[in-house]
Amino acid sequence: MDNVIIKTVELSKTYKAGEIEIPALKSASIEIKKGEFIAIMGASGSGKSTLMNLFGCLDTPTSGEYFLDGQNTSKLTKNEYAAVRNQKIGFVFQGFNLLPRTTALENVELPLMYKRTNHLKDYSTKAKLALDKVGLSDRMHHVPSQLSGGQQQRVAIARALASEPSLILADEPTGNLDSKTSVEVFHLFQKLNDEGITIVMVTHERDFAMFAKRIIEMRDGKIIKDVAVKERLYAAEELKKIEAETNAE
Repeated sequence: MDNVIIKTVELSKTYKAGEIEIPALKSASIEIKKGEFIAIMGASGSGKSTLMNLFGCLDTPTSGEYFLDGQNTSKLTKNEYAAVRNQKIGFVFQGFNLLPRTTALENVELPLMYKRTNHLKDYSTKAKLALDKVGLSDRMHHVPSQLSGGQQQRVAIARALASEPSLILADEPTGNLDSKTSVEVFHLFQKLNDEGITIVMVTHERDFAMFAKRIIEMRDGKIIKDVAVKERLYAAEELKKIEAETNAE
């Protein structure tokens, strides 16, 4: 399992609404290797968000086992569970989740401060490196209202990268962005993935899923398809096409 970052065995999650049980995830067995780029697809209520919450240690399963980087999370205490989440996983959300009156640099620094594993001077250094990696060195002292939607999502990605996670979980990361800006974000994701970072994202757009290396499709809490992307899209090439179309107009 040295090369496996995520492994689930018959993972299930059932929610209760009074006396009614609602099965959100049913016996999901998945294996994701380090360096993969996975897109999880499915209609609303298919179980994809539940699966991502379990991957991110934001929720606990009703039954089954979840191994993260070889560690059986079901055997961890609540504090150990939180520590694994903070150390190994970076999160990117559809809504950016940036503090509005706080600069890009401070937004990226904040989760590092909560970790309490670095000296104060390291927060700023790591945050600046992460912002540089996403191409925002020149915007680090701007607050979110001074940034475009794409730039705000880049700040959110930098925040996820700053703690040097082995896994990035992205939930509809381009849901609030236009098509060109979305492709720019996928260009960044592909570059990060090429550097060895494992990325698992939820998307409802099949075109965007084609930027991944593998697609997992869900329906009614079950995995119905798990296939490699045969005709993968490369964001750098798509951006050139968009640029050419814009210039031709």
